[in-house]
Amino acid sequence: MSIQSKCAIATGDGKFIIDTVTIAEPKADEIIVKIKAAGLCHTDHDSLTWGKPIVIGHEGAGIIEQIGSAITDFKIGDKVILNWATPCMKCFQCQEGNQHICENNSPVTAGGNGFTPGHAHLEGTKWNSEPIERSFNIGTISEYALVKESACVKFDGDLPMTSASIISCGVMTGYGSAVNTAKVTAGSSAVIIGTGGVGLNVIQGARISGASKIIAIDINEERLEMAKQFGATHTILADKNDTGLLQASEKVKTITEGRGADYAFECTAVPALGAAPLAMIRNAGTAVQVSGIEETISIDMNLFEWDKIYINPLYGKCRPQIDFPKLVNLYDKGDLMLDEMITRTYPIENLQQAFDDMLAGKNAKGVIIFE
Repeated sequence: MSIQSKCAIATGDGKFIIDTVTIAEPKADEIIVKIKAAGLCHTDHDSLTWGKPIVIGHEGAGIIEQIGSAITDFKIGDKVILNWATPCMKCFQCQEGNQHICENNSPVTAGGNGFTPGHAHLEGTKWNSEPIERSFNIGTISEYALVKESACVKFDGDLPMTSASIISCGVMTGYGSAVNTAKVTAGSSAVIIGTGGVGLNVIQGARISGASKIIAIDINEERLEMAKQFGATHTILADKNDTGLLQASEKVKTITEGRGADYAFECTAVPALGAAPLAMIRNAGTAVQVSGIEETISIDMNLFEWDKIYINPLYGKCRPQIDFPKLVNLYDKGDLMLDEMITRTYPIENLQQAFDDMLAGKNAKGVIIFE
């Protein structure tokens, strides 16, 4: 039988409504998940202006409600984290080990933030009797979500649903950028520009990797205090008028024996700061543009001197079935802080307040919860 699910729907014009969609029975390789918590990030706010109706949300965790006839690795009642980057394991990139940029299934690299066939059938979710897309093909700010089996990663233990829900984007992106992409080494130095949810997880990734100097840069003193809690060894309060953070980069050099850091991560999504990590690193250092700036910017090529590497990774090079269990294990060991990252939870009816708090920088992470 179909399910009526209350959800948040972006109307495509910068606004959203709370309404009901109808979710069909799962096909053979599909699963219906009863969402318990959905993390909120800036991409969810961006989805309000994608020019089409869409079920909002791409981070989430919940309990399996229904399974298709071909499902063997999951059962009703299993706790799962939902993942939007489902690899096909057959394309060139998957064969190269780049599951996060699958050429067939990824809504980013294959679907232009639209539907891709590696996900649950589009007609399985209807609004006003018409099929409606789900953000990143999962749509987690909803009481229920129809997903492919490959979008589910099972977890056990005492990890709360609220904490589980943020793993599948912000935590993975930040931690993975430090550990999987930059491969931060023990004893190294790392700069994190912007200490919101993603930046805090870069800090955690650097700390877990054994970096000896972790330098957090932000214009918000409260965020810098939080950065210390998550592992920052040094903080720099930035000046809004510091173009390209060049003044802050001199402070970084003072902390790093005059040469600059081994790694620097840009986590602000501010286009004017796209080149800032290059100013922070030493010769032959690595700059990582984590936040996904997607517009034209100007870069002084002198910043690349000499032998500097600039990387623009997606999703921390996530391999969901490998990386998510690692993150849960790090949480269980007390190494990865997740509960502490959730500043506030909201019912779906207070989604506007959640967006407002996020945009105002009040939250490390806000989470929508469902009973």
